[in-house]
Formats: sequence, C-alpha cells, structure tokens
Amino acid sequence: FPGMVKKAGSVVGIIHDRSKLSDGYLEECKSAIGHTREARAPIGLATYILNPVRVLSLFQRMVEEDCELLYLQGRPEKLIITTIAVPPISIRPSVFTEGSQSNENDITERLKQIIQFNAKLRLELLEGRRTGIKYLIGWDELQAVVTLYINSDVRIPLDMQVGRPLSGFVQRLTGKQGRFRQNLAGKRVEFTGRTVISPDPNLKITEVAIPIHMARILTYPERITHHNIEKLRQCVNNGSYKYPGARMVTYPDGSSKSVLLLSPFNGRQSSFVNDVNTYFILQDVDSFFALSLQARIMPWRTLRFNESVCNPYNADFDGDEMNMHVPKTEEARTEAFLLMGVQNNLCTPKNGEILVASTQDFLTSSFLITRKDTFYDRAAFSLMCSYMNDGMDLVDLPTPSVLKPIELWTGKQLFSVLLRPHANVRVYVNLIVKEKNYSRPNKEHKKERETMCPNDGYVYFRNSELISGQLGKATLGNGNKDGLYSILLRDYNAYAAATCMNRLAKLSARWIGNHGFSIGIDDVQPGKKLIDEKGKTISNGYRHCNKLIADYNGGRLALKSGCDATQTLETEITERLNKLREEAGD
Repeated sequence: FPGMVKKAGSVVGIIHDRSKLSDGYLEECKSAIGHTREARAPIGLATYILNPVRVLSLFQRMVEEDCELLYLQGRPEKLIITTIAVPPISIRPSVFTEGSQSNENDITERLKQIIQFNAKLRLELLEGRRTGIKYLIGWDELQAVVTLYINSDVRIPLDMQVGRPLSGFVQRLTGKQGRFRQNLAGKRVEFTGRTVISPDPNLKITEVAIPIHMARILTYPERITHHNIEKLRQCVNNGSYKYPGARMVTYPDGSSKSVLLLSPFNGRQSSFVNDVNTYFILQDVDSFFALSLQARIMPWRTLRFNESVCNPYNADFDGDEMNMHVPKTEEARTEAFLLMGVQNNLCTPKNGEILVASTQDFLTSSFLITRKDTFYDRAAFSLMCSYMNDGMDLVDLPTPSVLKPIELWTGKQLFSVLLRPHANVRVYVNLIVKEKNYSRPNKEHKKERETMCPNDGYVYFRNSELISGQLGKATLGNGNKDGLYSILLRDYNAYAAATCMNRLAKLSARWIGNHGFSIGIDDVQPGKKLIDEKGKTISNGYRHCNKLIADYNGGRLALKSGCDATQTLETEITERLNKLREEAGD
C-alpha cells in the first residue's frame, strides 16, 4: 500500500509509514484487493522498516512502463548495491614497518569488515534465522559498514561503530587534502583570467561583467565575412590598446601579423578583443563548479555577476577569487552555452531542487514589499514598475486597491506586475506555499483560517496574481521544489524563471537602496568644521609638548617627585599626548 517513505532516524534503513492513510482510502484498498489472496491477510496501519531484500524485490517487479513514467534510464534494481567494487592494491597500499609487520590501508580494513559482517549474516540465513533481533541487527551492521566504506562521515548509531575511525572514498576526494584540490587543482592553463569577485544586481543572471583590462588581453579568433568586416576593420584600426580592438590578423596562408605592423587590412581572420556576445566559463576556485556566462565588458577591476548565482559557486564576496576561461572555437562556445549555461542549469541534477534563486537583499526586499500595510500612489507605483526593466518594458497598471480619497496600489500588486507585466506575457502561475511565519489554524476553524493567517504566511498565487502572503525564502529561495521559480521552470521554461529573477534583482536593489538604512563612505567622513577644530586641538597639544621640551633644554622644567628631568619630560609628554588622542577621538 502507498504511504510516506523516509529515511530512518535512529537506525540504518528506510521507513514505510502507512499510519497517515485515511479511513476512506483504506476501505478503497480493501475493495480493490477483495478478489485476491492478499485480502485474507489483515490490512493494518503501521510503520515498517524496508530491508534491502524487500526493496530489491519491489524494484525487480517494476515493469518498463513504470520506469519510463519515472524517467529512469535503466532498471531501478541497479540502485541497490549487490556487489562491492574492490579497488586495486595501488590505491590502497600497505605500509611495512619494522619487524616485517604492515599497517593496512583504511580501505582494506573496511573491506575486511564488510567480508566479516557479510559472512556472519550469511551464516545466520543458512541456519534459518530469518526473524528475530539478531537477524535485523546483522542487516543493519552490514548496511552501516558499507555506508562507511563510501562515506565515513555518515552518522550511524554508536553500537554499530566498529574500531577506530577510518576514512572512506568521499574523504579521499573532497576537502583541501583531497584528490581534487590537493593533486588536480592549481594547474596552469592558457586563455584564462583571475581576479576578485563582487556583486552587481543590475546584471542578468546569465551575464558576467568583465574588466576592460582583461578584455584587452583575452582574445577570441573570429572569421571575417561580409557581415562583420566593417566591425573587424574598426577593431584593427583601434589596435590592441583601445577597446574594442584587435591584436593579430591571420591570412589565408596561415601566417599572422600583429596589428601594430599591419598596413592595409586584407586579412581573413582577426583575433579581436572580446565583445559583449562572447561566452566565458566562470569557475570557482574551491568548489570547482563552473557555469557559462555571457560577457559584458565594464570598467573597474573585478568580475561581477548577479547575487542569484552565488549559491552554485558558494560565493560570499569576502575577497574570493574566481577563474575565467575563454572558449576559442565556435563549437566550444556553443557547447558552453548549451551545456553549461546558467539558464540550462537552474536546478541541481541531484534531486531537481532549484539551485539559482533569490538570496540576501532580494529576499529582504520581497518580504518588506509584500507587507499588508505597504501602499503606493500612482507616481511611486509607476516608478517601482520602471525599476524592473530600466523603463524599457511595457507595463499594464492593475486596478488600484484603494480608489478614494486617492488611488493606492499595494506591494502585492507590485509583485503581481513583476511576475506578469502586461497582457502579452502568457505566464499564469497558480501556487500555494506556507512560509516560515505561517501559523497553523485551529482544528475547529481550519477552513476559515487557512488563508487568513495573522502573520500573512500563507502565500497564494492565482493566475500570476498574488492574493495573500508575505514572500520569503520558501517561495523565492533555493532548495524548494514547490517555490515560485520551480513552478515557472516546470510549467513554462527557463527563460520565464530567469526573467523573473532579473526583474526581482533590479527592483530589490533599487527599492531597498531608497527604503532601507544604508550609508556610504561619504556619510562617515567628518565635515570641514570638524576637521578644522580637530586641527586646532592637535596644534595646541603639539605646542604644549614643544614648550615642555624647551623648558627641559633650558633647565626650567619642574621635576616630579622621584623622577629626574628626563623621566619627568617623558611622563609629561605621554600624559599630554594621551589626553590629546582622547580629545581628537571625541
């Protein structure tokens, strides 16, 4: 019978929970199997622990039609480990010590444990012990040791931990001392750039801002045709020091010349400085995650991208650096765009959860905009709508929520416009999400209070119109398969989800800059009057110290008790400078 399948908490296994089936569903199941032999067995509601043999038998009985329905490429029984791969001796060598003794590798020790627990369980099965506590413990011990063989960081019950801690395959690959970062990272390659990263919410999630200095050095060879000959001729005329420019011109015979030595322009292929339509591969140094982004050449010296793309790279803008790789052929550009493009990798392949989503200030702005007491007049509402697309997109203003004494629009209506700006946008989202601040209704008033959450935590979209709810991380953040971006990606396409993220990023950055409390370096710099007063205070202090030094040199300095002239001078100057520092700081 169907039910909730979840991971067991205190034991190693999977729990099949049938305790929450309704009585009506139970009666339906009884009537459906009434003519079978299973009907003789009592149908109870309980919680069962599925052992690997039971799960394997269920997978083996699945028909091919069900596998196609679940989008499975192969047979599901391959998900159950029935054989253990034993690595060669070369990657698990023994260390010989004095006295012809050897210390075995952790992988070898774990394989010995697997063989021992497997032999113990096989003996119990041969003796006919297919029930009882020892039989169940044997299964759990075997599963635990196989799990630790792959990943030793998995938490298992204390009574199942055997011997000293041993490292698994995951520990050999991950971390700073792992195979990737210790042995494979840091290799030098050509056609790359590296600099510090910084955020820019005005960029699309598919774009990255490349500094002009990097764009002048990193080149891309473009073949000359009658479509682009004028553009490339201008690049050659600009040279290699002006953007956009060119560095080399390749002739049909394969020879190349620098643009500095070139007179008439009659080449066939130009290695020109990268333009806005060139695609780059942006790679994080630590996580090795790489996505393809479209270049946008801009001033300053940092790589900039939208904060919504931070999660795949695990970027936090605290001084992190990233590498940039330039594809050098049209085939490589196409593969980078189709296989590694952000718009094609919005969700993670692991479990289908959304990976690229709103974060930080975007969530804060959305939460504040969609409050119940947020209202805008026509001028303010139109200004907010223009923030979404730099005033370049059509916007159909909805009917105001308040008509008298003046027309007022709510923040929820602003978000409805963000999702569907005008009638030509055929995006109709129907969504129900319970945010973290949602309060459960009383049982006796469940129907009346489900949508009337006092904290406004019940988010309800109907035909792309936000009816209720304050938007938060459950709706706009990552890690939720029922969020807004997941629904847009599932029901429509990646373009609809990416466009919504871009609109929200621009709106949030500009709205919170005017609404929130933000300061710049100019706000904390002292004014001219304060600087003048500080200068006078410091001058008076230095004048007093110079007078003390003159009295010391002339023998007129009054000595302190227990001190000679030098000690008295040092004490007086120290006290005066300490007092001067306090006065200047206050």
